[in-house]
Amino acid sequence: MLNGPSPVEVVDALRAMESDGALIVQGNTDVAVADADYSAAFPWYADGGVPDSVRVAAEWAHAELGDERLDWLRRLPSERRLRVDDTLVLVTHASPGSQTQGFSKDLDPSTVLELVSRTDARLICCGHTHVPDVREFGWKIIVNDGSAGYVFDGDPTASWALVTIQPGEAAARDPEDAEDAEDEPPAAAIVAEIRRTEFDLLAVSNAISARGLPGDVYRAATVRTGKLVR
Repeated sequence: MLNGPSPVEVVDALRAMESDGALIVQGNTDVAVADADYSAAFPWYADGGVPDSVRVAAEWAHAELGDERLDWLRRLPSERRLRVDDTLVLVTHASPGSQTQGFSKDLDPSTVLELVSRTDARLICCGHTHVPDVREFGWKIIVNDGSAGYVFDGDPTASWALVTIQPGEAAARDPEDAEDAEDEPPAAAIVAEIRRTEFDLLAVSNAISARGLPGDVYRAATVRTGKLVR
């Protein structure tokens, strides 16, 4: 929200998607832009304080959006749940119960397991790290769609995820187990793919540079390269 040049257009596009049935969740930068609660939005800056480049960009986006759009950001839930047949899906910005603790690839496996255990959802759809990723942990699947225009994996395209939940098919069983089979419905098959879409990198990066806020030269370079530049 604060890293791009067009917060008004982004919010209006999301509101239109919501009107068409999309489930939208609130991210940590939405908290910063809407309410200037930087400790909640960026807890990793607690010791040294939020950099001016972040604070000024959040204040600029706040002023651009106006009261109505800011109220819409504030009312967004931090998580959404839906059930597809018998599969429980959790949609969250970072991880179950958190808008700021994401599933980074260098996260300790024991911490990942602790985070996924916070929900009974089999499928966890998230973002926050800006690095697309699909990981399976036994019964559970984490799908991180990366970022639609501010990605950090070195591929300067918009990343998104396509998830298909297919009804389960009964596996072949021994006739003696037929009675047990009736009590255990087959699990759905979940197929997740990371997709990439090209966009006008130069136009977006130039628009960020033209904004002229502290840190914009680095934000523009991040869009052009697909790598976090600081």
